[in-house]
Amino acid sequence: MTTSEIQFDAPADPVADGPVLQVDDLHVSFPSEAGRVRAVRGLSYHVSPGEVLGIVGESGSGKSVSSLAVMGLLPNSARITGSIKFQGRELIGQSDTELSRIRGRRISMVFQDPLSALTPVYTVGDQIAEAILVHRKVSKSAAAKRAVELLDLVGIPNAAERAKAFPHEFSGGMRQRAVIAMAIANDPDLIIADEPTTALDVTVQAQVLQLLETAQEVTGAGIVIITHDLGVVAGFADRLMVMYAGRAVEKGKVDDIYQQPRMPYTLGLLGSIPRLDVSEKQALVPIKGQPPSLTDLPDGCPFAPRCPMVVDACHTAEPPLVDVDGSMEHAAACIRTNEIAATDAEGAEAAVEIFGAEVADEPEVAKIPREQRDVVLGLDNLVKEYPVNKGVVFKRRVGTVHAVAGISFDVREGETLGLVGESGCGKTTTLMEILNLQKPMGGEISVLGTKSSEVDAKRRFAIRRDMSVVFQDPMASLDPRLTIHDCIAEPMQVHGYAKDEINRRVPELMRLVGLRPEQLSRYPGEFSGGQRQRIGIARALALEPKLVVLDEPVSALDVSIQAGVINLLEELKSKLGLAYLFVAHDLSVVRHIADRVAVMYLGKIIEIGEVDSVFEQPRHPYTQALLSAIPIPDPVKERQRERIILTGDLPSPANPPSGCRFRTRCFLHAQLPPEKQRTCIEVEPPREVQAADHEAACHFAQVRQVL
Repeated sequence: MTTSEIQFDAPADPVADGPVLQVDDLHVSFPSEAGRVRAVRGLSYHVSPGEVLGIVGESGSGKSVSSLAVMGLLPNSARITGSIKFQGRELIGQSDTELSRIRGRRISMVFQDPLSALTPVYTVGDQIAEAILVHRKVSKSAAAKRAVELLDLVGIPNAAERAKAFPHEFSGGMRQRAVIAMAIANDPDLIIADEPTTALDVTVQAQVLQLLETAQEVTGAGIVIITHDLGVVAGFADRLMVMYAGRAVEKGKVDDIYQQPRMPYTLGLLGSIPRLDVSEKQALVPIKGQPPSLTDLPDGCPFAPRCPMVVDACHTAEPPLVDVDGSMEHAAACIRTNEIAATDAEGAEAAVEIFGAEVADEPEVAKIPREQRDVVLGLDNLVKEYPVNKGVVFKRRVGTVHAVAGISFDVREGETLGLVGESGCGKTTTLMEILNLQKPMGGEISVLGTKSSEVDAKRRFAIRRDMSVVFQDPMASLDPRLTIHDCIAEPMQVHGYAKDEINRRVPELMRLVGLRPEQLSRYPGEFSGGQRQRIGIARALALEPKLVVLDEPVSALDVSIQAGVINLLEELKSKLGLAYLFVAHDLSVVRHIADRVAVMYLGKIIEIGEVDSVFEQPRHPYTQALLSAIPIPDPVKERQRERIILTGDLPSPANPPSGCRFRTRCFLHAQLPPEKQRTCIEVEPPREVQAADHEAACHFAQVRQVL
């Protein structure tokens, strides 16, 4: 099915070629025990037909609330004033019945969590067909046929069969594609995408962004894309609006804002993003402090308490959004825009200069050649499998999940190894095997010179002092019933530290991770996500370990907070001589923090080596696809880059492909002649040395630069 074979309604005529959406002086507030929460304050913007507007900002800045107001999906307790006009028609004050004629028909929305957006008890095809039947006078068979066409359009393989599946039978990426199919089912004039790629792997993120571009081409709709990641919208959006504390603080054309930002907050966001295309170690800009409470905003500029350029005048009045550089299309809310413009540097470089960020020093042990350093963690042909059973009373084994299928790597003293790959590739299983310190199902694990198969309970307890872990979700990893003091002290209590020593060390650890000792009596729920992650790091360092295992430690954080945590980890590595095993799916973060990187696919390490070598000269097609999927926060570079879009989803580890496990999704395999394809199908490629400290598992490995 091609795009041209699917017929769409002609879009409604815009009013005098005006904007499809016009928002003027929008205010949204909610009641709370502390007073009214002013979630959106005087927001104004417009979206023209066929235009993409990116809205960015930290969590709590009002991005999603403003878009839910457009859709008319806010609760009755919300107080909404101002104007929201869709194709010249005022939406504020319309009844829910009247709005329902517009929602899904002329305005559609792609939500952040596709599983919550789909009803679990109906098939995916029925739900897409329902969106058509509600708004069109067509037969059920015609709607069902159209649902299959739409699933085919958004790249769902075997669309006719998958339309009969339920949401839980789809992967996260497939569910998001199904939601986009539903959003474009009635040829809308406006599509609002609220964090559509946040919880997805980078390869699926690239597919979703390409799919939104296709949806725009097919429907001619204007798009509002909401995100906290400036990299995502760099090559996709036409204009950008940066929000802080419920209002727009900068807006304009994408190129202007990325190259010449005029608001310190925008500078901070740009400077906080690790760059995939920068080989030299860059300084990341953490925006210190927290956004203000929207129930009790300070006098003057809301960003003043966090701003490195604050002056007394910033505390007297909130600066209006005014045109800068004589441009009618670029505006910023800052009284010092001229001084920002006077800096020689641009974009992220200006952020580093203004915020004063610095690169952490290399640890002393880094001066010693790698081969001369001690191995703190070694894996030799590690295997982990799980049985697949059938039956309730009389269970029988019907298959095997090959979660980890013989992987080998080592981590040396004072080194960071980044372990990357899509969800389901076996990264977390590998971590659990390492942390378990038990004899593995196959292969060998060596921690600090001791093989896990040879340790007894006493030695295992001692090794745990030298190896700690930081988990992905800082809230789930801290006991909400314990004070922060008790959370950090618990490992020391277990290992028999004296009470006086614990009381001395806990405040030291708080200061080490950038928190105040007077906060020790508080509970985890009273801290922000970034602060909770710092507490988790303090707990992990309590026993002075030599190896720290980090499982996606920054994936759940805003980019500005993420930068602070990454900087902290680098400072601790330099100061304490730590070794890290850093698991992540964001290769930008891995390039910034890692010394070496291992790329994992379906239970195998398919490429490993020194980080700059792997990133600048990737040999394996999967690594090349991963790197091409990571957005770069530079609109010019993003538009010029070649994007490698992987087809299909990760195969089941219970039934991996024969030969090369990646061949079913490999673009290189598809281009090979039949005799070479047969090699990929029949023979599993070994990991072979491609260059100094660089190995890849591909029969036809070749360098392809994608950055």
